[in-house]
Amino acid sequence: MSDATLHALGQDPGDFAASIADQIESFIVAVTEVAKGEDPDSAVPFLLLEVSQLLLAGGRLGAYQDVLPEERYEPDLGPEPDVDDLRERFAVMLEPVDVYSEVFDPYEPRKAPVAHRISDDLADVVADLRHGLIHHQAGRITEALWWWQFSYFTNWGPTASATLRALQSLISHVRLNQPLAALDGLDTDEDLTEEDLVEQAGQVMEQELGRLGRK
Repeated sequence: MSDATLHALGQDPGDFAASIADQIESFIVAVTEVAKGEDPDSAVPFLLLEVSQLLLAGGRLGAYQDVLPEERYEPDLGPEPDVDDLRERFAVMLEPVDVYSEVFDPYEPRKAPVAHRISDDLADVVADLRHGLIHHQAGRITEALWWWQFSYFTNWGPTASATLRALQSLISHVRLNQPLAALDGLDTDEDLTEEDLVEQAGQVMEQELGRLGRK
């Protein structure tokens, strides 16, 4: 029986939480190092690896039994750690490819592409993970597990999954020698509204679909 299956049956919640915390800490340390920009040419491959490993922790949380908080209200954590510096560093580092389009939810009717930024996604994921880590470091094991599991389903899991697809696509284009010509028309100006980004992402997707349809 696999480790994930054992934990899904509810065994050793303290050990399980410690294992998840280790994976999360490793992810946060790694992406913080990448954000320093000391090796920008390797940033995308490193991020692909780290986000992939983080989603393993997410899969384990998804397979785990439902966690219910012990208290009705969440204990006060004090000021939340700031992730704006991380966000800004990645925005500069990834500027040519930061904006990407997330095309569909596999269980919803087809909708227009939604524009995302890898830099925003990574910062948001780190913020969610740190929130639970603070609970874990304070000894609130159930609260930490509940938060990590809940936010995996509602925010950081979908966000990390979308980011992984974008990173994997970037590397695929490079390894398969397929230029990202369509991205030339995807403006990453901070002043653009979300509607502008969605429209541009949709135009990029239409170009790509048209190109694929001609093959």
